Amino acid sequence: MKIRAAVLEEFAHPLVVQEVELDEPGPGEVLVRLAACGVCHTDMYTASGADPSGYAPTVLGHEGAGVVEAVGPGVTSVEPDDHVVTLFSPQCRECVHCLSDKTNLCLAIREEQNKGRLPDGTTRLHRGGERMRHFMGTSTFAEATVMPEVALAKVRSEAPLDVVCSLACGATTGIGAALYVAKVEAGST
Repeated sequence: MKIRAAVLEEFAHPLVVQEVELDEPGPGEVLVRLAACGVCHTDMYTASGADPSGYAPTVLGHEGAGVVEAVGPGVTSVEPDDHVVTLFSPQCRECVHCLSDKTNLCLAIREEQNKGRLPDGTTRLHRGGERMRHFMGTSTFAEATVMPEVALAKVRSEAPLDVVCSLACGATTGIGAALYVAKVEAGST
């Protein structure tokens, strides 16, 4: 399907809004029609060229929320019309890290995701014959994206998507910093 996306073509240059192709979801994957997306410093850091692990071309963005449009074979946790928030740090729920309290270090997902690919080692984004990499497994600076089922959190349909998209990174990062790094306790000021 054709979608419009903000593409990082070249580091330290403005993103280019253009039409790209998005393939249908494969096994264990979900097509999400994005309704809202936050802009994180990580997106801009990568676009600047300062991030040594950055790559181009890619569709940036990882703080998204939207509505499930289609599911691939084997998907059971979401279905079309479900409202979801994207997760840039998904969990396979099987590796040593996912079975501990270090789920953010998931081995099964992180290796391919850091290379701009989905867990099966491929990508669903392209322009003609040129494959494009996914950013942080999400690529939410687009009208739609395909993501692994484990990288989505279902939310109530009445939850405002323009608000809950902040749960994808900003809010959870802030809460994590307050609770686990600063160790803020109840009653603190």
